[in-house]
Amino acid sequence: MFKNPFSFEGRIRRTEYGLSYLIYMAIYLGVAMFVSRAGESYSIIFPFLLIPLLWFLLAQGAKRCHDRGNSGWYQIIPFYGLWMLFGESDYGSNEYGDNPKRQGNHGAIEDIGQSVENE
Repeated sequence: MFKNPFSFEGRIRRTEYGLSYLIYMAIYLGVAMFVSRAGESYSIIFPFLLIPLLWFLLAQGAKRCHDRGNSGWYQIIPFYGLWMLFGESDYGSNEYGDNPKRQGNHGAIEDIGQSVENE
């Protein structure tokens, strides 16, 4: 879990996406509270702390979109984040990589002894 969290490549499960969102919210709220209590002198720091945090959230969202078989751009659709959080992933491999649950991937342990269809 959390392999290359700032990369836009690959697929992640619902659990990792949900934890990523919780981490984002915790850090965002912590930084926002610090800046609000510290005053205007620290308000210039807030955007610089927010950029890597937003990059992290967008990268994790793109990987979750990939797990559902969609482009990472789908995450900008309103309320699609809920669909990513509660929707099932694609079974097996897709164009973005192998299933993170290892279900349906060719060469996975549960696939041993089952026939493989030729494409």
